[in-house]
Amino acid sequence: MPFDHSPKGLVPRKRTPKQVLAEIKEKNIKFVDLQFMDVPGRTQHVSIPLNMVDEDMFEAGIAKLDGSSIKGFAEIYESDMLLTPDADTWAVIPWGDERFPTGRLICDIHWGFGKGRFSRDPRHIAQKAEEAMRKAGYTESYWGPEIEFFVFDSATWSVNNPFENGFKITSVESAVEARGTNFPIRWKEGYYPVPPQDTLQDYRSECAQLLDDNFGVINDAHHHEVATAGQCEIDMYRDTLVPMADSVLSYKFVIKNVAARRGLIATIMPKPIFGDNASGMHVSSSLWKGSKNAFYDAGDEYAELSQAGRYYVGGLLAHSRALTAITNPTTNSYRRLVPGYEAPIYIAWSKANRSANVRIPVYHKGANEEKRKRAEFRTPDPSANPYLAFAAILAAGLDGIKKKIDPGSPVNEDIYHLTPEKKKAFGVGSLPTSLFESLESLKSDSSFLDGIFSKDMVEMVIELGTASAKAVAARPVPYEYYLYFDT
Repeated sequence: MPFDHSPKGLVPRKRTPKQVLAEIKEKNIKFVDLQFMDVPGRTQHVSIPLNMVDEDMFEAGIAKLDGSSIKGFAEIYESDMLLTPDADTWAVIPWGDERFPTGRLICDIHWGFGKGRFSRDPRHIAQKAEEAMRKAGYTESYWGPEIEFFVFDSATWSVNNPFENGFKITSVESAVEARGTNFPIRWKEGYYPVPPQDTLQDYRSECAQLLDDNFGVINDAHHHEVATAGQCEIDMYRDTLVPMADSVLSYKFVIKNVAARRGLIATIMPKPIFGDNASGMHVSSSLWKGSKNAFYDAGDEYAELSQAGRYYVGGLLAHSRALTAITNPTTNSYRRLVPGYEAPIYIAWSKANRSANVRIPVYHKGANEEKRKRAEFRTPDPSANPYLAFAAILAAGLDGIKKKIDPGSPVNEDIYHLTPEKKKAFGVGSLPTSLFESLESLKSDSSFLDGIFSKDMVEMVIELGTASAKAVAARPVPYEYYLYFDT
């Protein structure tokens, strides 16, 4: 049974279908929302009435899914699929019409007609990653993503008219349009300002409270982020892989709905505005054997990082370019991975160095640091499907351990300011600069995913990514008018 390494102590965490059904009755729930993620990472749902809810659905599943209508799922000739709820994901949705109290369950996807698990169910991929980790001799892996996002007052865009193409966003905090009694947040000066300059403290507090009270997601801090115009971060306390990916689903669900109820709009689009920092999703992970963190070594003078931890880092570095196709899956992701905005564009590792794409945090030292020792992969952004991103990161790290991939010497300088010669001497590589480039990297380096990602899932990631990259590449963007209209 998994354990929750939370501030509340080591407490077994498991709900049974009977417990869920009892709470449904106790709280007079009228509908149950069955949720799951498609391959690109958007949450989908269907709501079923109380008279359709019983204990059998947790085993047999609910025959309510046309897989051909879900992006990345099934063809029209094989579209009958089942949603099988996980009782441990039960949550009472705290908003909506009080006449229709609704609960939420996250589901696994099965083929219909007894054909078993669906190979392209992202949650299944994450579950297989945990199985691979245990086969490698570890009992648990712990995950801590730092998800950044923007909250705007409004957002509009026009794209389908070939004679008009553009967008407009507004924010009371914006450096170019601050209004009313609020103070503007200057470019790159949004990190930790106090109210009234930080206009979103109450919004973030509401999100954090609902995540904790209703969705079982422990929050350990929230704050304004670096960018102007409403960039936020709400940090979640670490958890094991699949539950943490479930928590990311809940996180996105909560921040968007709370924003909507306040007349705002929240987006995890990595780079919605030019000229300031974009939103990342730095992902910390560690491997454990029982109560021992396999990444911790008190005898390592550099970062108290074990040899296994170094090999894990070696795997992340070796596969960084291929990983971006999964951890940075949109064309907009590569608007973030550019120089000048704190995003990690170079492949290197270090302690306490945020210009490297793998960082070993060293806030503390000594035996008490064991539980915190982790590798922070700084490349991903929040547009990634969390089930696929965490699974791919773990696969790369395990491949590093299996093959004993040496990460090389750490880089203890600001990589952004290194000369090309010094970068070459340090062995510093570069991340892809486009989605096309990342997909090509995945095509040539995907074997580390074997046994976790099915072949058809890798092919689907490439197919969907290529389609979106081609769609964006085929369309003129407004800035091209500025550059070229008079040629």
